[in-house]
Amino acid sequence: MPVNPALTERDFPPVAPYLVGREKVREFARAVLATASLHHDPEAARAAGFADVVAPPTFPIVVADATLTQLLAEPDAGIDFSRVVHGDQRFTYSRPIVAGDELTATLRVTSIKSLGGNSMITSETAMVDADGAHVVTSISTLVVRGDDA
Repeated sequence: MPVNPALTERDFPPVAPYLVGREKVREFARAVLATASLHHDPEAARAAGFADVVAPPTFPIVVADATLTQLLAEPDAGIDFSRVVHGDQRFTYSRPIVAGDELTATLRVTSIKSLGGNSMITSETAMVDADGAHVVTSISTLVVRGDDA
């Protein structure tokens, strides 16, 4: 079953706010081998002008995961998760994420394309802080492999 093209430009409801914890930032930094003191030491982060430790640039995928789960669970999507591979991931920042941020994420499907029997779904997850100010947008492309792929 092909991916439903009617998903294009569909907006999903915001997911529950994600409170960025200092230890979560540190754990993620260790997992991705981000060794800069800004990611681990609150004093180093404060000395650089931040309120607390700074999340590594790919940290927003932790928050975006809940929105991508919404997309994959959509009953009319036609997405067979067993055939999904992650094609591309990008982030567009207004400011860095720091421990203490409360981020609310909202997903919008921006395009669905067919290429060589595969479907490519691109979505954007916009994340705002507790004041409603944009922090980062996560742009993801998922590839749903066709029957012959």
